[in-house]
Amino acid sequence: MSRRPGRPTRFWEAVAVVIVKPLSRLLVKRDWRRGDRIPRQGGIIVAANHLSWADPVLLAHYLHHNGRWPVILAKAGLFRVPVLGYLVRELRAIPVERNSSAATDSLAVAERRLREGSCVLFYPEGTITRDPDLWPMAGKTGVARLALMTGAPVIPIAHWGAQELLPYGQTRPRLFPRKTFRVLAGPPVDLSAYDGKEAHGEVLREATADIMAAVTAQLAELRGEKEPLTDDDGVR
Repeated sequence: MSRRPGRPTRFWEAVAVVIVKPLSRLLVKRDWRRGDRIPRQGGIIVAANHLSWADPVLLAHYLHHNGRWPVILAKAGLFRVPVLGYLVRELRAIPVERNSSAATDSLAVAERRLREGSCVLFYPEGTITRDPDLWPMAGKTGVARLALMTGAPVIPIAHWGAQELLPYGQTRPRLFPRKTFRVLAGPPVDLSAYDGKEAHGEVLREATADIMAAVTAQLAELRGEKEPLTDDDGVR
């Protein structure tokens, strides 16, 4: 069965949809906003905040509903688990070897996928936020590097509610009362100030701060709160 650019085979996409959509609808109510800001074609980078181990599945549902198959970066260990490893490969996830020299390999794979026309979902923080008020932390520079190398638009997406379903550090979801998963997509991050500049050092740090500021601004709107003050590197 042939693979389609940016997506798994139709069979594996159908399997994922049959599992994820009913599960998502069962677990949470939806408050989804501005899906029209997600380009339907071409390589795009989705930069999102990270609140819970549950949010990749819930965000995948949101993105698929808006016409995009999300390519997710996952811990390399998952790819070595029998059966599960086969499934995540078929669903086009990208393995990430953390704390090793092979960690940059995942960016090379992501670059190829973007050039193929994929929608790649990134958590620029690299982990679930440890901020006591659950605002995004400073981001790592990988997303900015990919954006500047490929020219792919960066769509900032904020979400809220997954942490109520499955708080960080817990393994059992809090099913009752039923939670609401809120999502808001923003316009593409303006990175034109970095056109023609080499993607390293200060340029990457500034572009990363711009991306995180855009994600934080969407989250502030979604929460109906004033976004926190940050320094020049996007750190509270």
